[in-house]
Amino acid sequence: MHLDIPLDGKALIPQPQVCQLLGKSRSGLLKLRQNDPDFPTPLKPGHGRQARCYYVAGEIRTWLLIQISKRDLV
Repeated sequence: MHLDIPLDGKALIPQPQVCQLLGKSRSGLLKLRQNDPDFPTPLKPGHGRQARCYYVAGEIRTWLLIQISKRDLV
C-alpha cells in the first residue's frame, strides 16, 4: 500500500491517515496506544472530546522502524 504521507521530521499527520497507514480502525489504533507504551502520543490542540488528534510523522516512522527491527530479530 502506498500512501502519500511524509514520514520525516516534525510534520503532523491527522489520526485518520495514521489509521490508514497502519491498517487500523480508530478503535484499533486506540487499543494499540493502550497496549503499546512505546507508541507515540498524539497531539491534541483542542481540549474538547471531539478535537482532532495529530501524530508527529518522525515519531511514527521511528516506531515503525523499531517494530520492523523487532520482527527481524526473531
